[in-house]
Amino acid sequence: MAHAQNDLLATDIEAYLDQHEHKSLLRFITCGSVDDGKSTLIGRLLYDSKLVFEDHLAALESDSKKVGTQGDALDFALLVDGLAAEREQGITIDVAYRFFSTERRKFIVADTPGHEQYTRNMVTGASTAEVAVILIDARKGVLTQTRRHSFLVSLLGIRHVVLAINKLDLVDYSQDVFDRIEADYRHFADTIGLHDIVCIPMSALRGDNITEPSPNTPWYTGPTIIEHLETVEIADDLHEGPFRLPVQWVNRPDLDFRGFSGQIAGGAVRPGDRVRVLPSGTESTVERVVTFDGDLDEAIAGQSVTITLADEIDVSRGDVLAAAENPCGVSDLFEADVVWMSDQPLVPGRPYLIKIGTRTIGGSIAHPKFRVDVNTLEHLAAKTLELNEIGVCTVTLDRPVPFDPYRDNRDTGGFIVIDRMTNTTVAAGMLHFALRRADNVPWQEIEVNREARSVLKGQQPKVAWLTGIPGAGKSTIANLVEQKLHALGRHTYLLDGDNLRHTLNRDLGFEDADRVENVRRTAEVAALMADAGLLVIVALVSPFEADREMAREHVGVDQFVEVFVDTPVEDAEAHDRKGLYAKARRGEIPNFTGVNAPYEPPAHPDLHLRTRDLTPEEAADLVVARILA
Repeated sequence: MAHAQNDLLATDIEAYLDQHEHKSLLRFITCGSVDDGKSTLIGRLLYDSKLVFEDHLAALESDSKKVGTQGDALDFALLVDGLAAEREQGITIDVAYRFFSTERRKFIVADTPGHEQYTRNMVTGASTAEVAVILIDARKGVLTQTRRHSFLVSLLGIRHVVLAINKLDLVDYSQDVFDRIEADYRHFADTIGLHDIVCIPMSALRGDNITEPSPNTPWYTGPTIIEHLETVEIADDLHEGPFRLPVQWVNRPDLDFRGFSGQIAGGAVRPGDRVRVLPSGTESTVERVVTFDGDLDEAIAGQSVTITLADEIDVSRGDVLAAAENPCGVSDLFEADVVWMSDQPLVPGRPYLIKIGTRTIGGSIAHPKFRVDVNTLEHLAAKTLELNEIGVCTVTLDRPVPFDPYRDNRDTGGFIVIDRMTNTTVAAGMLHFALRRADNVPWQEIEVNREARSVLKGQQPKVAWLTGIPGAGKSTIANLVEQKLHALGRHTYLLDGDNLRHTLNRDLGFEDADRVENVRRTAEVAALMADAGLLVIVALVSPFEADREMAREHVGVDQFVEVFVDTPVEDAEAHDRKGLYAKARRGEIPNFTGVNAPYEPPAHPDLHLRTRDLTPEEAADLVVARILA
């Protein structure tokens, strides 16, 4: 592989390698509409930087003739478009990362897709970028997807934009065309807060203004693409900001050493600095800043270090070490931008896992306050978020976490949302600010607690949660369970799903979000009743595994008994006195579990009742025995 030449390369190889090692690194993305030339630009940068192996170059020549779009000329896009589907369609689908370097800087570039359905891939590529190169086809001007990607660039905190007006060779290198597109784009960019914009006329295919000034644009006196990327100054906000270290690992190799390892997400740290551990709020002094190569007098954002403290205080993975005089906030309730990245829509209120920094905790997302039409920037009413949609939502976590607004720090202000069942990432989010309503309503201390009420009633509170498809026999078994417990002198209460639909939950329908809320409300009531010392029996379809897990967490793992009333659909339908299955099959009842809506059976229930093998009396006896165990 031939590298860009340098005088040191011939005279002092060690000095050259040292210089290369200490070059600054710039991460940037290319984005824009379909077929604007993103992949061609990156291919040209790699080629002109002489970072293409000889065998790759030979393969490029061969592939260009077979599947290229430039006749006998090299098709530089093929250096980046690696998927077979990309080459067949001539588009970018996945995010392609490439490394290259010049004499002045090293680069990691992410080639992001132009198609609207791959917006989530573009968000992934932009999440770590410092500069965005937005390409525009000179023949087409500013398009919808140009505005879409520019809005996402602004949303994700990228402040430096290169507007690469490409394919200028196809409009005779017209300055009028260039000026008109630049004016149109700057007018739009002002509305979304993008101001640091450099516009460059170019042809990625012909090499105009890529690495050398083009004689075809004598009217342009600005930098080439590579010259600008080599010299653009990235604001050192993170280095100048307050110290932040999300703890990734408690480093305890022996009894004499205890340190806290992670990558510094903001500011700088020195021995003797006062730090605060969040969310606990305890303070200590930095004793050492340790690395593999020895102790440091100072470490800055981006470095991975181990911090030792002067005091023996509790610090765990997921905590944040912050500057004591300027700590980050702590909250469990936020307003945030949410980019939905799953084919399955957001179910408001459903429990998800939320990873922020090095901490993964439970949480939920409420109905969007509004959805953003990224084409017009309008705020639209929405009940949910579909694939690639962006909305402003309230995010609730199950415990307080340390955070900074995303605009101040991407690492401590960004988060991802994970489906609890499939473990797939379904959304990315950017925190705006904490909502203060929880601070204004503090918990009131109550002297008589659950233990006192349990002693008075002479029983350990439990919640037996009977789940199964409609007509499985849940209510019948639950009634028998309560009768048997009542006969034993136990204090009980039965929460039947049908009865709750007439009272507490009468305002809810049967969409997924309503079903989640139905379970949440029922779980809250069951938890309160268990806190009162009662034995609670719940008979509720509760079709989703994630929602039943949420109910278990509300009630408490030790008090919750999940009972799966396992009845085949044909048996439930045969014993359906209400005729609900027949109505559902005629299409008169939408979203009916077991017919036109899914039921997720428990993978590991605490008690599995197979109704084909048990009478209702026998099933009830098993539930009673499990409750009283």
